Amino acid sequence: MEERNAAAARMNSGAYDTVYELVIPFLTESRDRDAVSSVCRRWYEIDAITRKHITIALCYTATPERLSRRFPHLESLKLKGKPRAAMFNLIPEDWGGYVTPWVQEITSSFAQMKSLHFRRMIVSDSDLELLAKNRAKVLEVLKLDKCSGFSTDGLLHITRSCRSLKTLFLEESSIIENDGEWLHEIALNHIALESLNFYMTDLDKIGVRDLELIAKRCPLVSLKISDCDILDLIGFFRAAVALEEFAGGSFNVQPEELVGDGNGDVNEQLGRYSAVSFSQRLCHLGLTYLGNNEMPIVFPIAARLRKLDLLYALLDTEGHCLLLYRCPNLEILETRNVIGDRGLEVLARSCKKLRRLRIERGADEQEMEDEEGIVSQRGLIVLARGCIELEYMAVYVSDITNEALECIGRYLVNLCDFRLVLLDREEKITDLPLDNGVRSLLIGCSRLRRFALYLRPGGLTDVGLSYIGEYSPNVRWMLLGYVGESDAGLIAFSRGCPSLQKLEVRGCCFSERAIGMAVLQLNSMRYLWVQGYRASSAGGEHLLAMVRPYWNIELIPARRVVSSDPNGETEHPAHILAYYSLAGQRTDFPKSVVPLEPATFLAL
Repeated sequence: MEERNAAAARMNSGAYDTVYELVIPFLTESRDRDAVSSVCRRWYEIDAITRKHITIALCYTATPERLSRRFPHLESLKLKGKPRAAMFNLIPEDWGGYVTPWVQEITSSFAQMKSLHFRRMIVSDSDLELLAKNRAKVLEVLKLDKCSGFSTDGLLHITRSCRSLKTLFLEESSIIENDGEWLHEIALNHIALESLNFYMTDLDKIGVRDLELIAKRCPLVSLKISDCDILDLIGFFRAAVALEEFAGGSFNVQPEELVGDGNGDVNEQLGRYSAVSFSQRLCHLGLTYLGNNEMPIVFPIAARLRKLDLLYALLDTEGHCLLLYRCPNLEILETRNVIGDRGLEVLARSCKKLRRLRIERGADEQEMEDEEGIVSQRGLIVLARGCIELEYMAVYVSDITNEALECIGRYLVNLCDFRLVLLDREEKITDLPLDNGVRSLLIGCSRLRRFALYLRPGGLTDVGLSYIGEYSPNVRWMLLGYVGESDAGLIAFSRGCPSLQKLEVRGCCFSERAIGMAVLQLNSMRYLWVQGYRASSAGGEHLLAMVRPYWNIELIPARRVVSSDPNGETEHPAHILAYYSLAGQRTDFPKSVVPLEPATFLAL
């Protein structure tokens, strides 16, 4: 009897494993995969051999060799280098983030690697040459996202060898331009390219005929380019019949050209653009230097637009209102705060399907010229009541109240990502502190996974900071600026936030000791960046309270950097960067970074 039971148990176990061997490969969410791999050794092994994609949020948290041992059959890798603060020039240029050791491991160990996404990393031409030489036949997606260190010679290695490329993404990368041969190579020899993006780069040796040939030969769905007169792209638009997304280009109608005896002169100049005809499939659009006068070019396709990028347009508040009124199917909008409260009111009335809204800070001079071009609680209240499908909202505001935050919490229950920055240009703020409003927002928006609140001194008390900890059960990433009054607020905050993995803090009053104690209480914490704290005379010694196995701590001393400030320099306070790393301390420390030596780092 016991033997039969044992045999049955073995059979059931085998069937059990077989079922999960078939099910686990269909799990794509990384958190689900992490949970599965921790159940038992067998599931760990199944996860290891079936995982196809992984994201490494900081390139120093693991070694390339460890990655290849753990997941030998990866087909897709996203790797991030410099901290997010590097986008705002807050991290020294030489901090690190070199892609070379990763490329060497990828080319030697990952035979099936089809997709690579490097973000904020230093990439050399030799790295690209090595990729082209060893992964030419399989590489389909290459994204160099906000990267630096390479030139168009490196891109030529890629485009000459990797004929299977479907996506080439270079947006906001700093690229040394020698010539345009890399693009010419795509035009002559590629037939699979679906997405090409060199938006917000300084590449200007771009052959318009090359773009036309790419549109004819390739199933191009998305093109985002640097500055190029829209008139020069008439042939491209005619050929790009499958195009769904376009961004970049420019309108070179000069203001002096528009000065004449009457409207006829204006119409004559602008009539040149009437020959531009967009694809019938185009639904994502971002035109740089688009002004009020040129806006009619967009009207014929406005009703079918789902995404509109106006970050680099020259529209004033009135122009925003006229255009948004014609976009009833808009789902994604990116613009500057010149949209104003009046523009948000139009958005709330006309764009009921809006899911993502990003409002960046505009040029102060333009804001001052256009008194309507500010966003405040008035616009946010109307927006929250009208666009209840919003899932992502990031806004720079000139004024904010508790009522506005409460309104967001009441109506925008689908929000997963909320970010608010209170500008410091306006002296008088209607309603500070924002403790009650923040509490109401967090209670109402229970789906929040990412949360950023950047205020000014007095914007949030210690009580308000404790509310953030208490009512953020699912938030994984958080940015806090100028919040709290004392160490007590930070300690109270750290008793909550059970899911918080990444915390970024700027301009706060907390001491090294409080920061160390808070990190110990935030059990899910994997990454911490702090700028502007109360440094001790002990050289970071009090931060040792947060030391644990695999936890790296780096200090970036205060420094002065060249800026556009009237004095020519800006004072950057000291930084703390701390993160989990299975690789131990990194070895490529620049002079601008001081590793805080803990007792011992264990090695797996």
